[in-house]
Amino acid sequence: MAQALVRFQLLPYHMARNEQSMVHSAVGYARMKDRLQTFACTSSIGPGATNMITGAALATVNRLPVLLLPGDVFASRIPDPVLQQLEVPARGDVSVNDAFQAVSRYWDRISRPEQIIPAALAAMRVLASPADTGAVTLALPQDVQAEAYDYPDEFLAKRVWHIERRPAERAALDRAVAALRSAKRPLIVAGGGVIYSCASQALRAFVDATGIPVAETQAGKGSLPYDHSSALGAIGATGTAAANRTARDADLVIGIGTRWSDFVTASKSAFANPHVRFVNINVAELDAAKHGALMVTADARAALEALADVGYRVEAAYREECAKLAREWDAEVTRQYSFGHGPLPAQSEVIGTVNTFSSPTDVVVCAAGSMPGDLHKLWRTRDRKQYHVEYGYSCMGYEIAGALGVKMATPEREVYALVGDGSYLMLNEAIVTSLQERAKLVVVLVDNHGYASIGGLSRSLGTDGFGTQFRQPKDGSRGLDGERDPAPFLATDLAANAESLGAHVIRARGIAELREALAAAKKIDRTVVIHIEVDRYASVPSYESWWDVPVAEVSGPASVRDARAAYEKAKPKQRRYL
Repeated sequence: MAQALVRFQLLPYHMARNEQSMVHSAVGYARMKDRLQTFACTSSIGPGATNMITGAALATVNRLPVLLLPGDVFASRIPDPVLQQLEVPARGDVSVNDAFQAVSRYWDRISRPEQIIPAALAAMRVLASPADTGAVTLALPQDVQAEAYDYPDEFLAKRVWHIERRPAERAALDRAVAALRSAKRPLIVAGGGVIYSCASQALRAFVDATGIPVAETQAGKGSLPYDHSSALGAIGATGTAAANRTARDADLVIGIGTRWSDFVTASKSAFANPHVRFVNINVAELDAAKHGALMVTADARAALEALADVGYRVEAAYREECAKLAREWDAEVTRQYSFGHGPLPAQSEVIGTVNTFSSPTDVVVCAAGSMPGDLHKLWRTRDRKQYHVEYGYSCMGYEIAGALGVKMATPEREVYALVGDGSYLMLNEAIVTSLQERAKLVVVLVDNHGYASIGGLSRSLGTDGFGTQFRQPKDGSRGLDGERDPAPFLATDLAANAESLGAHVIRARGIAELREALAAAKKIDRTVVIHIEVDRYASVPSYESWWDVPVAEVSGPASVRDARAAYEKAKPKQRRYL
């Protein structure tokens, strides 16, 4: 493979340092390119291959294309067991690459060189499919890679793969229109399909004509600019008060390009109207059928364009009610941006500072911890590609590697990776790759000395947040002390670590210095890491939403019993949408 790349220069080559990180970069690139381009990621057999499995799962969960080419054991089996080979007593044809099958949309093992012909064509079908895309894995045995074969010229000729824009069936549209015309309080939930199908303008035209309010999933954030009169912001467990209050009473919910995760539906408690109905517009039949919906199996843009002359408009009172909620929410965002919290700032203030400083075409990247939820609520999105939060898999370590892929896809944009200290420790080697690729990133490293998200969740369940802070446990405690009478923080210096990797590092002590650091970073021509400490307890509220996290039914501590009582009180709000 290396010989083909070097001799024939068929593809540009980018050096990676961690296989999982490499796949994350490919995914970030593919998402930024609206799933029209991606990378091929290669590895050896063994840990090099299995390191890619997490990235493969992330790609498939998020419906994003990436081609994985892991090495494999010898097809001849003569030297078995080779270094890093998994031996299964009951089967001779298994390797660690079989673990990719559960997280790949297409998987094949090329045991003869001519098999690459049908496998490559099948791989491209999946990579180019709006409905079936995800990780594609072609396992390549070491000896087969070295074999020669006389491939037909037709296979090697340039081939154009057309991405289908599936139109809606007329009868399905008629059923959806009939449901809409009978609705008094409709709500649109815009998902990632709106972004990938480039449907933002079609959505805007539709809501301008109808006055229907719009809430957004994580992947769909940016479908409308935050200040559009119909924009209610994020929905669900990480949603805004405006969107969640509107969702509670909606009698018709139109899901466009969303797969309806539990965060979007607040674990199926968000839509409380007993008569609520769903219309799902989605290119994937699996998603179009959810919640017993009227199915419109179609591309989001094609369907919205077909609905352009629907001849429906919501009543003025409902439109003004939603607009008032949106104005109230915008005031709440301003409040969260400007707490003046001290001595350490709140995370919401960091988000607000980056948002206010950035331009509409800059990109924010995040993935795991408490920050994605805060960003979903608070980030004021002004461009459809400005918001890049990986929350289908919420994978720690995605942030810097994913930001690298975003920057490689759009080098003209400034890319801000917002990463917590826990995620930074998982994968930070992409800083080195960004320097080698001359792909400048601005990494805002938000340090709260532990896992603030899980700590907060633990406290909400009455279990005191044990095991979530970077502290030295007391003797005999097994690290289960929780947050009462804590020991000093560990003497880690993540800023010094980033500097050792070659980044330009700025230590910001407070919001004023963060503003100065962001301005200074603009003038620096290589990756910058801005380190800032925040108060782990200054959290953003849930805004009338819920997430189903079971609490122990029987417990000794009163705090857990209280949490269980609150859980049992919330649980009846959950329902099946049939």
